[in-house]
Amino acid sequence: MCAMRPEGFAVPSRESATSTAQEEFRISSSGAMAQRGRLAAISTEIPARLERLPWGRFHTLVVMALGITWILDGLEVTLAGSVAGALKDSPALAFNDRDVGIAGSAYLVGAVAGALFFGWLTDRMGRRRLFFLTISVYLTATALTGLSWNGWTFWLFRLLTGAGIGGEYAAINSTIQELVPARYRGATDLMINGSFWVGAALGAAGAIVLLDPRILNPETGWRLCFFIGATLGLVVFLMRMWIPESPRWLVLHGRESEAESVVAGIEARLRAGGHELAPIGAGKAISLRPRRHTPMAEVFVTLLRTHRQRTLIGLALMTAQAFFYNAIFFTYALVLTKFYAVSSNEVGWYILPFAAGNFLGPVLLGRLFDTAGRRVMIASTYALSGLLLLGCGGLFAAGLLSAVSQTLAWMVIFFFASPAASAAYLTVSETFPIEIRALAIAIFYAIGTGIGGAAAPILFGLLIQSGSRASVFSGYAFGAVLMLGAALAAALGAVRAERKPLEEVARPLSAV
Repeated sequence: MCAMRPEGFAVPSRESATSTAQEEFRISSSGAMAQRGRLAAISTEIPARLERLPWGRFHTLVVMALGITWILDGLEVTLAGSVAGALKDSPALAFNDRDVGIAGSAYLVGAVAGALFFGWLTDRMGRRRLFFLTISVYLTATALTGLSWNGWTFWLFRLLTGAGIGGEYAAINSTIQELVPARYRGATDLMINGSFWVGAALGAAGAIVLLDPRILNPETGWRLCFFIGATLGLVVFLMRMWIPESPRWLVLHGRESEAESVVAGIEARLRAGGHELAPIGAGKAISLRPRRHTPMAEVFVTLLRTHRQRTLIGLALMTAQAFFYNAIFFTYALVLTKFYAVSSNEVGWYILPFAAGNFLGPVLLGRLFDTAGRRVMIASTYALSGLLLLGCGGLFAAGLLSAVSQTLAWMVIFFFASPAASAAYLTVSETFPIEIRALAIAIFYAIGTGIGGAAAPILFGLLIQSGSRASVFSGYAFGAVLMLGAALAAALGAVRAERKPLEEVARPLSAV
């Protein structure tokens, strides 16, 4: 039995050969392990082997297949904003500004519920199973949105669409964090989250065509917009077929032979691509006691006691960016149509430069999060976002901006706000132990979005409906204050996680 054990794994010796054999049999049989409560500890070099890998085609394909989640989210949010005018003109829906805000909030409430439920399942059932389940929920619900026959069905399908996307956040963030080496983790995570704005640009471009009354009846056009997401979702489903389960998750659940097979396969692909793999340094193995799942009591002890400061900072970052983004972007079209008399079928043209600024921010600043460091970059991007929004809001309230200058101002603001928001997801996904990583992401996303995000579209919908620039500015000012508060929290206590392996940033709960 010892000769059969994969290289890099070792079971601690026992006082007798009989007990040793029994322990090794328990570890090698995943079915038996699932039925036994406490499992024997194992020593593994799997994390070290993943961390020392050079960037290769495997990592690029993982980023493409999993990172497209944010493209879908950007598509969904943009479509919801771009079709706002068409929804108000729809004979089936006959929405007003408040109803459009409710639709945005329904999407966010669904995302919160989906994140919590699917995040809990992700830590129990594995990353791979869940990112197939969540994408299926998403593509089905967004297709049904295009078939809505009244306001209530539209809100329901938007809620279910959000549930799919919320579940994606937990499963996908966990997988990417656990597969990408530490020296690339910050820039990669920010670029992936920034790809939200590639989806935003796609949604804007699609809305420009499909909402043009010279091409399609607007009632048909807004419905077809949502089928763009369903089509992309189907493509994503197929792209993910080859992605393996996270080896770190497999080891944690006692399936080390499967983890060994996955890592060996990745290493073989890199060698075949001409890469030389660095040797594993001495003392890089870690000892873990595999577990089926982590009790909820241990989850809350970890969040509220062991890592209390990290929890408070994560909440500050997530809540501030959720309000900041959802308040402005879900009502972007309403501001343009209400205060600048922009036609609803032309809104997409204004979203394209806005999306460009949001995408360029993480791309151009992302590397600094790995070099200058997390604390400096998170604090500075949050602070700049808040200060710039205050200045832009003041100009808006004074009536000194046009539709074009307003868009350019938002483009500059969100050049910094986009990496700031992405850094919030990076922070909560890398600074908590692997056993609770997916659920932690879900909890922070749920609280941040529930407190800061879900109410924002309704609040701003009402502020915009009032027609008062001063009222809208008060909402902008509140969002700016939240960002400045989060900047201060990050400056004082954000974890310096740059270029450190996940197990060094947050020691596994099951470590021996």
